[in-house]
Formats: sequence, C-alpha cells, structure tokens
Amino acid sequence: MILVTVLNQTHSIDSALLSGLLGGDTFWPTEPRNLDETGLSESYIDALILKIFLNTGTLSGRAMAERTGIPFGVVEPLLEAQRTRQLITHVRPAAFNDYYYSLSENGQKRAQTHMSHCAYTGPAPVPLSDYVLSVEAQAAGLDPIGYDDLRGALSGISHNNELLDQLGPAINSNSGLFLFGPPGNGKTTIARCLTQCLGQEVWIPHAIFDDGNLIKVQDDAFHRPMPIPETGDGIIKAQQWDRRWIRIQRPTVIVGGELVMDNLEVRHDPRSNTCEAPLQLKSNCGCLLIDDFGRQRIQPEELLNRWIIPLENRIDFLTLPSGKKIELPFEQLIIFSTNLNPDQLVDEAFLRRVPYKIMVDDPDPKEFTRIFNHNVEKMGFAPAKGAAEHLLRFYEQSGRSLRRCQPRDILTQVNNFCKYKKIPPQLRPDFLDQACKSYFSEL
Repeated sequence: MILVTVLNQTHSIDSALLSGLLGGDTFWPTEPRNLDETGLSESYIDALILKIFLNTGTLSGRAMAERTGIPFGVVEPLLEAQRTRQLITHVRPAAFNDYYYSLSENGQKRAQTHMSHCAYTGPAPVPLSDYVLSVEAQAAGLDPIGYDDLRGALSGISHNNELLDQLGPAINSNSGLFLFGPPGNGKTTIARCLTQCLGQEVWIPHAIFDDGNLIKVQDDAFHRPMPIPETGDGIIKAQQWDRRWIRIQRPTVIVGGELVMDNLEVRHDPRSNTCEAPLQLKSNCGCLLIDDFGRQRIQPEELLNRWIIPLENRIDFLTLPSGKKIELPFEQLIIFSTNLNPDQLVDEAFLRRVPYKIMVDDPDPKEFTRIFNHNVEKMGFAPAKGAAEHLLRFYEQSGRSLRRCQPRDILTQVNNFCKYKKIPPQLRPDFLDQACKSYFSEL
C-alpha cells in the first residue's frame, strides 16, 4: 500500500489508481474493481443511487452504473442490498441478467431526505487525493511545444520569428506570461491562439469529494470532451476507463472584465449544498487567460494578494464551506493580456512571479501593408495598386499609430459603403478616405 500526504492527512491510494498512474507515461484512470477502490463509502453511493432514482424513475442496473460512473459489478450488489432493505423494487427483467428498478415508498422518503442534504445527481465524485495525484502526474508528463507547433498555432495572424522565440519558452515554462502593448495589435488573438498549440488531452473528474463537500469540476463552458484513444492493436481501452473521469482537450479558461474574487474561491450553492470549482482549478493542466488585465472589477492588488503564493509555489489553498482548508496543485499557464504597462499595474514582487513579459508592439509599414493585402484578398476586393500606400499616407499625415486590427476594420467599412452604393467591392481612394473619416472620427 502506498500512502500520500495531503493537508497533513494520510490518504490511502487504491491500487486501481496506482496502476493508472504507473502503468505508462500518461495518467489513466483505471476502472475500480470493488467498492474500496472507488474511494467512497457505501452510504455515499447508496444515497447517490436513491437520488438518481428519485429524479429519473425506473432504471436498469446497467443504466444506473452508467449514470453514477461506477461499474455494474460494483453497483449491482448495492442495488440488491437496497432491494433487501425494501428501498427499491424489481419492476421487470432487463437484458444480460439485469433488472429494472424503481423506488419503493420507503425509498422515496429516504431519497427525499438525501436530496435535502445534497441535490447532486451527476456521476460519482473522486476523492480529493486522487485528483491531486492526477494533476501532478499529468502536469509533469506534458510534452513541450516546439517552433513548428507555435508557428502552426499562429499561422492565421501576422507575427515574426522574434515573437515566436519569446513565446515558446514562456509557454513551456507553464507559469506566468504578460502580453502587453498598445490596443488593437492582437494580444487577445495571440493569447487565444497559444492555447490551441498546447495539444494533448488530459483527464479531469466530473466532481471531487472531501470532508463531506462535493466540488463540481467539469464545466461545458471550458472543457471539450475528446475521444478515448486506442491501444496499439486498435482496441479501445474502455474496459479500463473509470467513468467518473472525462478525457478533454487541455482546458482553456478565458475571463475578462467580469472577473471577481468570488470566481477564484470555492463557491457554495446553499440550495443544492454543492460547490463549484474556482477558475484556476478548472484550468489546471491547461491555460488561464485573464484578458484586459487591470480593467477587472477587482483591483490588480487584490489578485496579487490572492495569487502571490500560488504563483511562487505552484500550490493553491482553498476553503471549503465547512471551514476546512485544502491544498491543491496550481498547474497552468497563466496569461495576463493588457494594454497597460505591467510596471503600472502591480508591484515588483508580483512581476517577479510572472517571469515572462512580452510586448506586442505596433506593426511597421511593411507588416501593415502585408496585413492590408491579406485582408483585401480575404474579403474579395479586386487588387488596387497603391491602395495600401494611400492608406499609409493618411496615417503619416494624421500622426496616427499603425495597429494590426485597422486594415481589416477599414476594409470592412469600405465593403459596407460599397454595399450601400450597390456596387462591387472596390478600393477607390475616396472610398478609403470615407472609411477613415468614419473610423477615426473624434467623439
């Protein structure tokens, strides 16, 4: 038996989980073979089964196994024990030596009592210690990205090799990155593209359980399910897969001005008596992008105080509704995208813990022209000699800075003007002037 210490408590790690951890280069949640290997008590699974019956009515034993994520071989004895206690009854036979079950009158009362304590009826959770091991194993086993990976991820936007050489090491550090510079130059677009080159899939549980508290982890807004891979002989390893876990693309969590401190803590719903995982837990083994940093409803100093230790030690401390503090891995690439200089936002202590600061500056005229011509072709304009030069003269005469977003924006206005005139898209100088007048009008 191998023991692991979490929060100064010793937890027994079941052999099924260990075989998943140690059986290969990547984490694989092996299907539990008995009740002990689920890490949950019989009373907890009993309560979950009764609540699912209360919500759905009649179910077969195998359907209940699918709902709970617990193998039929583990669920079936529990169902028979509940039938013996007259909590459920046989309705009719089902295929493969199974039965359809439904709640008895006593079972309905018991289920309603359980529902009043906790209304969760999703797949069974996994113990906190199992989740901690999974994050540590998967974070350590992630492959670094290379130049070609990064170039492919940014193929749809304008960039140079110098930027790639700065971004690559930052991503592989799996720590912190500031993307800063003037607005309109694609910082958010770059940050979103970076998340696409992370590659690989990871496993997350639907929910985790500790000290009587259930924390929901899986979130459709951030977690994209991926197919289960096959073994070398083409056979899917489904029989070894613990259905309480879901295989997803490395997660990307993006938040902007709506970010508040509550999003970074365990949120308790008193109506269902369940908890929602904070954003940094949902982004473990992936990427957390804080867009337009400095414009949030919380002050940068508040975020500094909340994350200064996790950024340093790669460990986060969360407080459960019971008051118990739990220790969790803090393993993700954090990208702060901002129009402001980082020195103006946070102090030196915070900057030291975000080791990479990359400026996304204005394009030069050559790059601006390349972006302009790319959008001309993409938007279906007929080539017009001198159109880009005409636009650059406007910038020079007006003293405006070049921005990467502006060729697309100005061409969109020209296109809309042509639609209004009911003529094919064309880049006449007066049309460009009209678009610039509308786009840059002083308010």
